Amino acid sequence: MIAFNHVTKSYSEDKIAVKDVNFTVEEGKIVVLLGPSGCGKTTLLRMVNRLESISDGEIIIGNENSMDLDAIELRRKIGYVIQSNGLFPNMTIEENVMLVPDLLGWSKKQKKERFTYLMKLIGLDAADYRKRFPHELSGGQQQRIGVVRALAADPPVMLMDEPFGALDPIIRERIQDEFLQIQREVKKTILFVSHDIDEAIKMADKIVLLRDGEIMQYDTPSEMLAHPKNEFVSQFFGKDRAIKSLSLHTVQNLQEIIGLAPIDETIQDTKTINVNQDLRNTLSMLMNQEADQVVVTNDQGENIGSITIDLVQKYLHFEIKGKLSVSQEG
Repeated sequence: MIAFNHVTKSYSEDKIAVKDVNFTVEEGKIVVLLGPSGCGKTTLLRMVNRLESISDGEIIIGNENSMDLDAIELRRKIGYVIQSNGLFPNMTIEENVMLVPDLLGWSKKQKKERFTYLMKLIGLDAADYRKRFPHELSGGQQQRIGVVRALAADPPVMLMDEPFGALDPIIRERIQDEFLQIQREVKKTILFVSHDIDEAIKMADKIVLLRDGEIMQYDTPSEMLAHPKNEFVSQFFGKDRAIKSLSLHTVQNLQEIIGLAPIDETIQDTKTINVNQDLRNTLSMLMNQEADQVVVTNDQGENIGSITIDLVQKYLHFEIKGKLSVSQEG
C-alpha cells in the first residue's frame, strides 16, 4: 500500500509541481499517473523513493512513513523501472538482474534460483541469457530484463516511469500484455507513470489524472470514461470515450450479454480471434476491413460464433446507456 497524504512539492513560492495530493494505491493494484507534460507525474513518482524531496505532507509505504526510513534501504525495498531500462552495459544479464539481491547478501544458490524463476516468468531461457550482455539483446528483451530486475528482490512496491515508452507500438503492446500476466501472478503494488491514454486504460486498476500538480479525477478507467468529473477530464479523454471504453471489455463480455452471430461457412476471407480478445481491437479489425468475417474461438480452439460491426455497436449502445457494468474491478 502507498498512501499520499496532503503531499506537496514546491521549488519556490511560484513554482509548485505537486499541490496537496491525496490518494491511496491499494495493495496488489496498479495505479497509473496520467496527464499532460509537466503535470507532476514523474515528480510524484520520484517522491515515493525519495529521489525527489517532499515539501509538505507524507507518503506512507505499508505502515511506515517514508521519511522515517533510511533512503538507501528504502530504495532497495522498492522496484524501479524506467523508460531506458537502466541496464549496466558492462554487466551480464544475470549480474544486472541480481544487483539488489547481491547487495542484500543473497547466497549464490538463492540468486541462481531467483534468476531462473524470473527469466521463465518473461519467457526467456535462463541458461541462454545468463552470460549475455545488454547490447546483445533487442530493445524489447532489454525492457523485459529491466522489469524482472525490479522484481528480483521481491519488493512489495514497484515504481514504473513510462517503462514501455521507447518501444515500437507492436512490441509495446505485447510487453504490456506480458506484464499484466506477470502481475496476475506476483500481485505487486504498482505506481505507473504514462503519457498514453490507451496504455493507462489498459494497464490501470485506477487512474490518477493530473493537471498542474493537482488531481482532476481518481477513478477506475471505466468510471472515468463513462463519468468524467469535469470538462478537463472529458476533453483529455476525447470525444471517442465510448470507443476507448471498449478496450475494457472482451468478446466474452459481448457473448454473455447479447450473444455471437452464427458463422457463415461460405465466406473465405476470415480472421480468427480468441474469446478473450478486447472489443476495441476487434472493432478496429472489422472497420479496417481486414477480413469479411471475424470468427471467435474458445480457449480450446473451437469455433463458437462470429462478430459483426452491428454486434459491437449494439454492445456499445448498452455501455453508453449505462445498462451494462463491466469494469476491471469485476
